[in-house]
Amino acid sequence: MKASIITIGDEILIGQITDTNSSYIAKQLDKIGISVSEMRSISDDKSQILQTLSEFQNNVDVVIITGGLGPTKDDITKKTICEFSDDELIEDERVLQHVKDLIEGFYKRPITQINKEQALVPSKAEVLFNKMGTAPGMWLQKESTIYISLPGVPYEMKYLIDNEVIPKIVEKFSRPFIIHKTIMTYGRGESLIAEQIEDWENNLPTFIKLAYLPSPGRVRLRLSAKGTNENELNDAINVQVSNLQKLIGDIIVGLDEDEPIEVVLGKLLAEKGLTIATAESCTGGKIAQMITSVSGASAYFKGSVVSYATEIKESVLEVSSDTIKKHSVVSREVAKEMALSVQKLMKSNIAISTTGNAGPSKGDADAEVGTVFIGFCVDNEVFVEEFNFGQPREKVIDRAVSKALELVYKEILKK
Repeated sequence: MKASIITIGDEILIGQITDTNSSYIAKQLDKIGISVSEMRSISDDKSQILQTLSEFQNNVDVVIITGGLGPTKDDITKKTICEFSDDELIEDERVLQHVKDLIEGFYKRPITQINKEQALVPSKAEVLFNKMGTAPGMWLQKESTIYISLPGVPYEMKYLIDNEVIPKIVEKFSRPFIIHKTIMTYGRGESLIAEQIEDWENNLPTFIKLAYLPSPGRVRLRLSAKGTNENELNDAINVQVSNLQKLIGDIIVGLDEDEPIEVVLGKLLAEKGLTIATAESCTGGKIAQMITSVSGASAYFKGSVVSYATEIKESVLEVSSDTIKKHSVVSREVAKEMALSVQKLMKSNIAISTTGNAGPSKGDADAEVGTVFIGFCVDNEVFVEEFNFGQPREKVIDRAVSKALELVYKEILKK
């Protein structure tokens, strides 16, 4: 089965908001074996909506539309769908009662005519009841294509996708299985990995595809298999992952795209009963942010000192002024003292430190732009590594964060 996703709203097209709805919908469709062939954002314009709906008709099995279902005058999706399907709006009593209960019961104000109009739906459509808001979803079939219209508010859309749309599609259609397995690697570039696994890749079964998904400091390798037998697909993918581990096992840190390195690292810290703290300069607290983005991080993360200014390194982390004068603020020696100090200050088992020159100018440092020193301290023993991540500034910071987490992960594995 094939699907297309349409997001309606000028606010998306002018960059005022980011379209997160499409990615969520695509992931949920993929899980049930439906391939998304296209995502498209269009304006709140009747002719544009009609043209797009017509274009997808009979070319895909399912079209999911989000946006344009609110109470204001510029929300025209419902009326346009009526025109497209040669239909008319009728009042749905259940939706009207829900709107009335929500407005008068929760918001404690009289229901208005504009609120009542939320209960108007195309007569040919099946209502998808929206417990999270006033605008219902709609399911309508025209010839061989099903059109599903949902509110654009993300939490309302997610509720309807999870509780109405996906169960209904699963019930109505037979679908193939699509299995993904994502291998997380750190510390080696895409081209080097491709060269190392070339023979393995060339000998993949025809129903398994490989995609390289690079980002600063890491590369995800996504294996995708499609077929009618779920067990056979899983077995085939697992065999290929096992073969891949024999080739690049030294850089593999996880086997699930929903578990990035900060999640894998967190599980490892919790499993071993270890705590961690950070002392960050050039990374500006991003390492701490990554670690604490994981639910339950309070069990192993002690805290962070973002010592961006040289005087904070001296006054809070007690880095020796003589060390800074002798070696510069961006140096192996300063990274070492930062790591030791924050470990002592936070009473943690492990500490990470970063000091570097992300650019565009050198600032207080003598080191070349792009230079970063990453310190790792465990049980009062410190290791420091030097890197040059080039430019631009954002790349230096992102790669430093990724490399720091990678180094910690690999060191903890040794314990």
